[in-house]
Amino acid sequence: MAKAKDTVSRTVMVALVLSIVFSVVVSTAAVTLRPAQIKNQNLDIKTNILSASGMLEPGASADEIESTFERFDVRLVDLDSGEFVEPSAVGVKDPMKYDMYKAASDPAMSTDIPPSEDKAGIKRRPNVAKVYTLSENGELKRVVLPIHGYGLWSTLYGFMALEGDLNTIEGLGFYSHAETPGLGGEVDNPSWKQQWEGKELYADDPTEPQIRLVKGGVNADAKNKEHKVDALSGATLTSRGVQQLVNYWMGDRGFAPFLKKLREGEV
Repeated sequence: MAKAKDTVSRTVMVALVLSIVFSVVVSTAAVTLRPAQIKNQNLDIKTNILSASGMLEPGASADEIESTFERFDVRLVDLDSGEFVEPSAVGVKDPMKYDMYKAASDPAMSTDIPPSEDKAGIKRRPNVAKVYTLSENGELKRVVLPIHGYGLWSTLYGFMALEGDLNTIEGLGFYSHAETPGLGGEVDNPSWKQQWEGKELYADDPTEPQIRLVKGGVNADAKNKEHKVDALSGATLTSRGVQQLVNYWMGDRGFAPFLKKLREGEV
């Protein structure tokens, strides 16, 4: 009987020691690998920004991506005023380290969106957003803006790139979503994304975006076709979600105040 108890005690002790050892190993690995994980996450974001901007060369190396991205200025913008803010205002030194999606979950750093205004289905909006601008010889060439909103099954996260006129779309891309492959998942299809190039956000009012996703496709002679893109075949709700999230973020509750000030040279 004593031997049986002794065996059980030893088994429990061995299991406990192994658990502690494995916990230490896992924790050490997590801490050690964290810098590499952050570096890879930043590289992925930069890759998607360059892709939306039409500046990602096929097969580009990590160094080439970093070098091309250095042409952009990374700034933080107060969405209500449309003015730039210093990184210290949101508790960071480097604007790249500011997480606007984490800020959106903090009541002190975000704003609740009334359901009647929540076209993108995001519920809360960060007070400060991150923007990427590229200028050459003092002339604005591109602006890349983060966008997100709900589709059918998931929140889609991506970037929209605008030409220097702040109206013509350079490109659109989503880097994270869980829409249905072959249907809503076609937001990743290069042919569909190409349709966005050259489309115009605004008509007469630079605070009222006019983007529409058209079921059945956009005819060559369609009225206002400069604002229209083919809807995703068989994915009505995802298409509606993309239309609404684009129009939300390019509207007066999103980046329109910033784009207005930038257009008028006030920032």
